[in-house]
Amino acid sequence: MAQWTSAVGAAQLARLLNSQQDRPAGPGTRRAPAYRALADGIRLLVLEGRVPVAARLPAERELALSLSVSRTTVAAAYEALRAEGFLESRRGAGSWTAVPAGNPLPARGLEPLPPETLGSMIDLGCAALPAPEPWLTRAVQGALEELPPYAHTHGDYPAGLPALRSMIAERYTARGIPTMPEQIMVTTGAMGAIDAICHLFAGRGERIAVESPSYANILQLMREAGARLVPVAMAEGLTGWDMDRWRQVLRDAAPRIAYVVADFHNPTGALADDDQRRRLVEAARSAGTVLIADETMSELHLDGDVEMPRPVCAFDPAGSTVVTVGSASKAFWAGMRIGWVRAAPDVIRSLVAARAYADLGTPVVEQLAVNWLFSTGGWEHAVELRRDQARENRDALVTAVRRELPTWEFEVPKGGLTLWVRAGGLSGSRLAEAGERVGVRVPSGPRFGVDGAFEGYVRLPFTVGGAVAEEAAARLAAAVRLVESGSGGGETPRTFVA
Repeated sequence: MAQWTSAVGAAQLARLLNSQQDRPAGPGTRRAPAYRALADGIRLLVLEGRVPVAARLPAERELALSLSVSRTTVAAAYEALRAEGFLESRRGAGSWTAVPAGNPLPARGLEPLPPETLGSMIDLGCAALPAPEPWLTRAVQGALEELPPYAHTHGDYPAGLPALRSMIAERYTARGIPTMPEQIMVTTGAMGAIDAICHLFAGRGERIAVESPSYANILQLMREAGARLVPVAMAEGLTGWDMDRWRQVLRDAAPRIAYVVADFHNPTGALADDDQRRRLVEAARSAGTVLIADETMSELHLDGDVEMPRPVCAFDPAGSTVVTVGSASKAFWAGMRIGWVRAAPDVIRSLVAARAYADLGTPVVEQLAVNWLFSTGGWEHAVELRRDQARENRDALVTAVRRELPTWEFEVPKGGLTLWVRAGGLSGSRLAEAGERVGVRVPSGPRFGVDGAFEGYVRLPFTVGGAVAEEAAARLAAAVRLVESGSGGGETPRTFVA
């Protein structure tokens, strides 16, 4: 019986390997042999989760042809991976990826580090901040006071608590977008909302257009749902969307769904303007594409001169094209797993009906806590604390990175929680691996792209400040030195490029 559970084609593996780029070696620096570079490249793909564990690799001859190298080179690379525990083989079954005993399985997304590791590792992987106290405690206390009437019911509210649905609808109406409670469904976080929307509108094999780069966990959610991702490059800098590219993709690929983050885009921090929003909605409507607008960062404007554009759904008054997703997790606290969907009533009814086969509903106490925040004004106070903390962290991190890593390039966003950094010509995958060794966890650029894009980038969130931000930058500089020195082994291991 075969031990592998999926397969990676030769062409696909070649694309992933060729996407890994390193700075050219300096004079007198020895290059690793070709087989070693190939083995290192495959190992990095496994460690980052971009090639799954237990994935069957191509036969040696197939991969050699795709990479234009000798079969001997591929055979030697496979043998090196077997010796290190990253590959297992059996005659007649082929070779499949593995991880050495005692190593943690690689993560496919950006989940937080376990609490027990936080003392030794600075976590720049998860873009989330501690709760803005005392508002979390007050919200939970307020929820408990409101709980008794609900405790006498079955507790399942597939569309969400009526009081919270009404409150969310009122908030949209106050923003100039008339909304009824029937247009709102409360979900278990934004991820739960987007998962439900994808299952409703896009079956396996359907095309979904996504910004390139985009939020790593959403990309992985869509991949595991069987979607065919169609990347659309962002405009330069922080200027938002490239509308010519979006029109072309919507016209030529006719994706069933398009997913965008218009407000302080994750990971770049870009803010789409009113004109871009209007034109994207028009193009999506013409193509028959459902546009998912992720608003989870919309309240995290950090500078006083930011003039926020209108919500994307404001350009779709009939509600036939735009499905909006919001959440308390970024603006308030990641532990408050409350999200919501705003859409046409018939879409909400379909989502609610489908939920009977998923999670049935969202926890009542957390819904009551968010409703308390909305109804008492506590939300505004808590979000202001969140903005102050994120702004201080952003400024401290920017200062530290510019001092320790002057060759790294980035633009400072006016909101959101992330900095998108070009890492001075180095491989983001290798920096992530080296960072783990020196005590800083940083996600590499390819996690935010499709088919190995953005190898030269890393994402830095505004989750640490002060002395911790300075130490994080110092550790990143140490990771750079490890990569540039070939990890201290006398040779510079290069990423395999055919």
